[in-house]
Amino acid sequence: MAKHETSHLFVAIFIILFASSLANAARYNVLNYGAKPDGRTDSTKAFLAAWTQACGSVKPATVYVPAGRFFLRNVVFQGPCKNNAILFHIGGTLLAPSDYRVIGNAGNWLSFQYVNGVMVSGGVLDGQGPALWACKASGKDCPSGATSLGFSNSNNIAISGLTSLNSQMFHIVINGCNNVKVQGVTVSASGHSPNTDGIHVQLSSGVTILNSKIRTGDDCISIGAGTTNLWIEKVACGPGHGISIGSLGKDLKESGVQNVTVKSVTFTDTQNGLRIKSWGRPSSGFVRNVLFQHATMTNVQNPIVIDQNYCPDNKNCPGQESGIKISDVTYQDIHGTSATEMAVKFDCSKRNPCTRIKLEDVKLTYKNQPADASCKNADGTASGFVQPTSCL
Repeated sequence: MAKHETSHLFVAIFIILFASSLANAARYNVLNYGAKPDGRTDSTKAFLAAWTQACGSVKPATVYVPAGRFFLRNVVFQGPCKNNAILFHIGGTLLAPSDYRVIGNAGNWLSFQYVNGVMVSGGVLDGQGPALWACKASGKDCPSGATSLGFSNSNNIAISGLTSLNSQMFHIVINGCNNVKVQGVTVSASGHSPNTDGIHVQLSSGVTILNSKIRTGDDCISIGAGTTNLWIEKVACGPGHGISIGSLGKDLKESGVQNVTVKSVTFTDTQNGLRIKSWGRPSSGFVRNVLFQHATMTNVQNPIVIDQNYCPDNKNCPGQESGIKISDVTYQDIHGTSATEMAVKFDCSKRNPCTRIKLEDVKLTYKNQPADASCKNADGTASGFVQPTSCL
């Protein structure tokens, strides 16, 4: 069986097993703990009380959130729990405080820590981000903002059928986790919203992201240091900054990124398509064994880009050579339209050139003409039909 079929089958089995283990689960309805679906009453304590019961149950448990709008401050759903099958089923909308200062420095709005076997299913998370974005745009002193949903130091996690709207900062963050399945997720925020990455993965292994739509103001999916065995398939991105590995090289000692597959993805009116980015400074990090396959670009400014001199707004740029070693990156069946003449740009490190870059069957046009390609310190091969003509 092909690897991607195994991946799909695993996700399906994982979610079926999850559901079947919950058939006789203890059920904790947040209304029974004082939650009010009126969008105004602070239901934080009620949600925590329901979670405490579910987490303390020795048999599988469900935290049930019915239809309605529930106002929540920042809340940590803490493990470890006494069972390893908790379904957090959301039938309604969870609403962040409209005053961004309430949770703006909390790091996360809704956070799961040290849990094993938790599935968050359905529902809408409304991060109420626009007021904070406006504050940031005005140049005033503002809090950095909270991630809407964070999982850290957790295993065997599923996020299914969830919608995340207008997060203050990142929408979903997976940090220090193993075996995470994300499917059927919708992320929506303005194309001008700052730092609202759709899904951010770091220091995690065995993460699968399937069948999701992401419209946001930053990376649709960002892949941080220490990510291994990541599978992304059938994701539609736009607006946003594309699917990005990086930025890497922030630290001298940094875990590498390896075994990443991104396939059957579409990019519409995005700033980037498939991007790898690192700061120009020394680092022990690396990127290797990456496959970008079956990608469609529609009016994308930088469809294929490796940028090892990453420095947004050209402020406080380190101006050194990037220590991140990039190797074994394959671009297979990538086609569509570039919004700029330069559709393929490999700007690699002089000290650590990119090696074993492969272009196979790439067709990118600009204004119905073949687009251009630019290579710096990049070594590799091209096969099949490749347009723009390979500069490797």
